[in-house]
Amino acid sequence: MTRYGAMYGPDVTFLGIDPCTIDEPATYQNADVVIMGAPFDGGASYRSGARLGPGAIRTADYLPQDATRPHLALRADGLKDLKVLDAGDVEMFSGDAETSCRNLEAAVTQVAKNGAIPIILGGDHTVTWPDVTGIANVHGFGKVAVIHFDAHADTGDITFGSLIGHGHPMRQLIQSGAVKGNRFWQIGLRGYWPDEDVLKWMSEQEMRSYEMSEIEARGFNTVIDEVIAESLKDCVGFFLSVDIDVVDPSSAPGTGTPEPGGITSRQLLDAVRKLVAKLPLLGMDVVEVAPAYDHSDITAVLANRVVLEALSSLAAKKKYPEDPMKFNSRPLLEGR
Repeated sequence: MTRYGAMYGPDVTFLGIDPCTIDEPATYQNADVVIMGAPFDGGASYRSGARLGPGAIRTADYLPQDATRPHLALRADGLKDLKVLDAGDVEMFSGDAETSCRNLEAAVTQVAKNGAIPIILGGDHTVTWPDVTGIANVHGFGKVAVIHFDAHADTGDITFGSLIGHGHPMRQLIQSGAVKGNRFWQIGLRGYWPDEDVLKWMSEQEMRSYEMSEIEARGFNTVIDEVIAESLKDCVGFFLSVDIDVVDPSSAPGTGTPEPGGITSRQLLDAVRKLVAKLPLLGMDVVEVAPAYDHSDITAVLANRVVLEALSSLAAKKKYPEDPMKFNSRPLLEGR
């Protein structure tokens, strides 16, 4: 099988890294990370358009697509100090949600089974269900923690006659046994949903959800430190799921269900950097980037940088295993 490439638009890789083909493991032998696109928005309940997210995230940068990005604070290059490849998009057709999710789960499972960390570019949040299931297929059901940044809990019951949708993936994961409810950590919730029935279900699963009012009262860094300390009990690692609407729409307008009052871009990037530096990352997705609603590409650029923060932290762990954050708070020129 040849490389499928992109479902929409030109076949470009993430910031110019080398391509690979999921069905040909030899093409990503010894890879640290494999990036793939999940161009699906058939689960969107409001504004569609996230199917174009993978292409926007791959190319959102003012620098050359030259497969190098040295991180100023971490003194590591996530694209050069690691072997990072791009597998293109998984075939996902909005008119066939079950087949699309099955294709994505198989792709994530294949990559994880061959030793690389899958990073998935969404797509709407439906894709987290097959993404995490693919990781659990390899590392064990109930052995994967999920750290989930989002304005919404995504624990809804059947909507529009289906349980496959961007408001349901976390319920799917818990009900299937892929993830234990008490190993689910949600950060940034706010707004006017879910209702009492869904909140009751979440409580019964022992999920831990940090609403924005709690984050403001206790402090964002306190919350992140608490998640780091508690999240991995009985787990071998974590899956990081970032819905770009966790960020306030003033900084991330290009998304399907914007909700005012979110965290800042700076907070999200710092949190991703710290979580990946401190905990074993098994997989990651960045979802709900809908370019049609973006302004000056600021949402796509932010999503691109979320991926780069994770890659940079992974590179720093490889380069400075004793302390990946050793340069993070130092003066810029110190130690050069």
